[in-house]
Amino acid sequence: MDQVRVGHIKFLNCYPLQWGLGRAGEQERLRLLRDTPENLSDALLAGALDVSPITCIEYLRNAEALQMLPGIAIGSNGPVMSCVIVSRLPLRQLNGRVVALGSTSRTSVRLAQLLLEQCHGVRASYVTCPPDLTSMMHRADAAVLIGDVALKANLFDAPRLGLDVHDLGAMWKEWTGLPFVFAVWAARREFAGRQPQALREVHQRLLTARDVSLRKMTSVAAEAALVAPFSAEVLERYFTAALDYSLGAAQLAGIAEFTRRIGHDEFPRLPSGPLVG
Repeated sequence: MDQVRVGHIKFLNCYPLQWGLGRAGEQERLRLLRDTPENLSDALLAGALDVSPITCIEYLRNAEALQMLPGIAIGSNGPVMSCVIVSRLPLRQLNGRVVALGSTSRTSVRLAQLLLEQCHGVRASYVTCPPDLTSMMHRADAAVLIGDVALKANLFDAPRLGLDVHDLGAMWKEWTGLPFVFAVWAARREFAGRQPQALREVHQRLLTARDVSLRKMTSVAAEAALVAPFSAEVLERYFTAALDYSLGAAQLAGIAEFTRRIGHDEFPRLPSGPLVG
């Protein structure tokens, strides 16, 4: 198989997959591009990648051009720890206030807006900023963060500054009773049609890497702690209790509910029928 161009999220939430690919000897067989979820989504849609994680909302907006890979995603079934709203005010008091949006994931940003508007009746003024809590809070009364900076803000920075942390995964679960999917893996339909066997092989490698890491999560967390400012215990909890790497019926129901609550008019090209395929 020729090397397939595969996206890889550079945040800790994808460290277990990277670890699993390394243990299975697969990293050298794939051309991995590491970047933020937003940039990987753009690269996949532009044809610079063949297969990649893509933020859920960008998949929904571009489903005609993409084929979702079954069985694997990045989501949560409750608190996710690394997708948060950090606020100096109770959420209902953010009406008419400025909320800073981190610039690395469109799905988390849209989820935060949905939760503020439909759960708390908040119509805020949104500004997009680089994902740095201190500078965001200089400009706004609340900040939406994802990834490693959100995990750090959740565990260290917000408590130190006396700020409240609202976990987007927990808020969604309480509101709907469903898991939330932040990103899925997808291939360009053009690539899937041209190289179906290569796509099957890449898909299987991703699933195997995920499963290998889940079986060895204590080792995964210990190695991640060597390169991240979090303890192995925190990271093992993050990888196993907070994050959900599966994509089954419950997760697909969560995606469908997210689509419904936002409104289908935001996804004019979303095909009818199953989300996967």
